[in-house]
Amino acid sequence: MRPPPKPVLAAGRPEQDRIFVSLAAYCDPLLGFTIASALTQASRPGRVVFGVVEQQMPQACIRLPEAWQAQVRRIHIHPLEARGPCWARAIAMSLYQGEPWFLQIDSHMWFEPGWDERLVHWGERCALRNPRSLISTYPNAFTLRDGQPVADIAGPELLAFVVRSEQQFQPDHPVLTFEAVPVAGREPLPALHIGAGCLFGPGRLVQELPYDPFLYFHGEEQAFALRAWTRGWDIFQIPRMPIYHQYLTGSHSPRALHWSPELDAQRQICSAQFTEAANRRMAALLWDGADLGIYGLGKVRSLAEYAAFSGIDYAARSIAPSAYKARYGY
Repeated sequence: MRPPPKPVLAAGRPEQDRIFVSLAAYCDPLLGFTIASALTQASRPGRVVFGVVEQQMPQACIRLPEAWQAQVRRIHIHPLEARGPCWARAIAMSLYQGEPWFLQIDSHMWFEPGWDERLVHWGERCALRNPRSLISTYPNAFTLRDGQPVADIAGPELLAFVVRSEQQFQPDHPVLTFEAVPVAGREPLPALHIGAGCLFGPGRLVQELPYDPFLYFHGEEQAFALRAWTRGWDIFQIPRMPIYHQYLTGSHSPRALHWSPELDAQRQICSAQFTEAANRRMAALLWDGADLGIYGLGKVRSLAEYAAFSGIDYAARSIAPSAYKARYGY
């Protein structure tokens, strides 16, 4: 890994294509790795600015090189005071200061060389179709072997969202789970969903689509995607997303989770209560027609139009074959 780069801009100086990276981390040992990967692998690291919410024990907070201090806006929160991923993402988004581009990631990511140029390139390409365009996917995986990242490539081109096989609506809430499947293609492909840990678009989304702090975890991506889509935003999957994600596999987790039993037991409000409240909010958003203000659905396009596009019909509580892998010929 190269030494920390020096910023190419004076602190606070505007630049036409600066990228704000929103990053909420919860007791994650890879937070420092993620920031270092993004800055050392960027073609122009000086244009990358982080908004970090570090939910960590004080003695375990990361220490950044002096060269990076001006590029990292950081808030520290004790893990027992944290209220879940969506709440933390909303705080991270509040650190935005007008940068032209916005990237939301998780705190366990690995970046390819030149990732910044490629995302801006595809962002500009998608903007030609619709100035309100988002780029997202569930990225290819990576693992650490002897401390070095190793890619696990599911598909060399596009990774496209579909509803996970066998998923159906539950009677008490509309939360679904999704997956990404490999699809051949060299051009952006319209998507029916977003991945909260890999979301890129113009900075205007911060004002138009502020993150809902009242959700918890499950359903956050559905809610954001539908709020965006009904407000006239289009979502795209792009070829060869230049970011990788460390996924949890098996029963052993390399990092604590907000709902980890040993931490959950120490809180006044446990994760089950946050989840129950979030499920009620999702039902209010998608089934009850509740007015949630800026956190509600838009009026540019309807849920009926979304059903025709995606195959997911929230009013009828049904999912057509076109929402599953069959959408791409599986």
